[in-house]
Amino acid sequence: MKTSTLIILAVVCIVIFIAPLVMFSGHGEDDGYFGGSDDAASEQIESSNYEPWFSSIWEPPSGEIESLLFALQAAIGAIIIGYFFGYWRGQGKEE
Repeated sequence: MKTSTLIILAVVCIVIFIAPLVMFSGHGEDDGYFGGSDDAASEQIESSNYEPWFSSIWEPPSGEIESLLFALQAAIGAIIIGYFFGYWRGQGKEE
């Protein structure tokens, strides 16, 4: 790559990194910035008269175990996807 291309890419990366910090400087979650859809959805559900139509079969005893199970599920999924991508790539190299 030419050095001018690298300089342009570096400037673009710096602008992409700095722009949100400048635009939202001093604003936070209290002002409505950086709020997630989970927060908005839970507020809507709590403000209505919604009644759940089912209950969980098993509730994890703590938040840490819930996080562990979520991470385990993500790891198993990543292993399966990685296996199939590796298998697919290996099949392409044999031919």
